[in-house]
Amino acid sequence: MAADLVVPVREGAHNQQLRYALRSWAANLPHRHVWIVGYRPWWAAGARHIPTSQRGNSRYVNTTIAMRAACEHPEVSDPFIWANDDMFVMRAQPSPFPVFHRGPVRELEAHFGPRSTVYLAAMRETRAFLVGLGYEDPISYELHVPLPVEKAAMVKALEVGRGHDAHKRTVYGMLAGIGGTQMADVKVSRRGPQFDARSPFLSTMPDSFAHGQVGKFIRAAFPGRCPYEQARRGR
Repeated sequence: MAADLVVPVREGAHNQQLRYALRSWAANLPHRHVWIVGYRPWWAAGARHIPTSQRGNSRYVNTTIAMRAACEHPEVSDPFIWANDDMFVMRAQPSPFPVFHRGPVRELEAHFGPRSTVYLAAMRETRAFLVGLGYEDPISYELHVPLPVEKAAMVKALEVGRGHDAHKRTVYGMLAGIGGTQMADVKVSRRGPQFDARSPFLSTMPDSFAHGQVGKFIRAAFPGRCPYEQARRGR
């Protein structure tokens, strides 16, 4: 049986990135069902839904709430595939879906240098946390590609790694020992042509999707509705 796809979605009326992500998954990522956790736009009526309260003080906390809800839902497959609404699968993928990682966290820290953001501070804190648990050179799983998740192992990671919501994929990957293949991240934040059109995966920011060449490329690749889309309200 193919695994289910689970995607956390924040409140919002449109979310065109989600629309095209669903189209890309329907075309290229073998799965059983798609579960939207949180807010389901009216047009995504073809996807299954787990409502959650988005009461967290950050998007990372809200996605942790969504992750736990998926792990605790009896109808969601075990394992399932975790994806965000800005992750596009551009080429056909095998089943089961493979694991990818970003390489050692220390190398990412060296790459970003002394820059200071909430996310980078959380990265450093998570590495120190994992080193304290005995993982001398932890690997980052904070890629903008889908991630296979085993329910019990993720619940354990969420319990052990409380407070590391921004890097829960990394805590899960290390505690569960999932291994995987290293790859560069595929996030495209600029409007220009600086992206690999041959990549099997792409990810965008709202601006680069709406106004950039990468968004135009993705929209052209998936012009037709998928089974998860409803044409118009009431039909």
